[in-house]
Amino acid sequence: MRSNNVMLHTITRIVTFIILAFSVYLFFAGHNNPGGGFIGGLMTASALLLMYLGFDMKSVKKAIPFNFTHMIAVGLLISIFTGLGSIGLGFPFLTQFDRYVTVPFLGEFHLTTALPFDLGIYLVVVGIALLIILTIAEDDA
Repeated sequence: MRSNNVMLHTITRIVTFIILAFSVYLFFAGHNNPGGGFIGGLMTASALLLMYLGFDMKSVKKAIPFNFTHMIAVGLLISIFTGLGSIGLGFPFLTQFDRYVTVPFLGEFHLTTALPFDLGIYLVVVGIALLIILTIAEDDA
């Protein structure tokens, strides 16, 4: 029988939101500053792991119904196709391209091909970290 720990559940919800918000910041800051897909993925994995620790495995799997194996495959494909796109244009593998785009009412954005590559790395890191940790946890249960 599991006890009802309201304080743990409340703190977990708040801290998970803060960690997820910081991981999104790190992800988007990565192509110009330290950060990117790897550290953003680790931060997201730690936030989701905190949810698994604060709540039971069944509740979190119901709320976050991701197949982490598929997430790893999608991330790898995104990263590989980002690199192959530059080969298709006649440049070396993983050549980075960037452009400034002005969007009405929102202003100017700096778009780079590093962002989809980082997205692929992000998905791979989240998928691998959680798959390993949850596999170990389920074997122990």
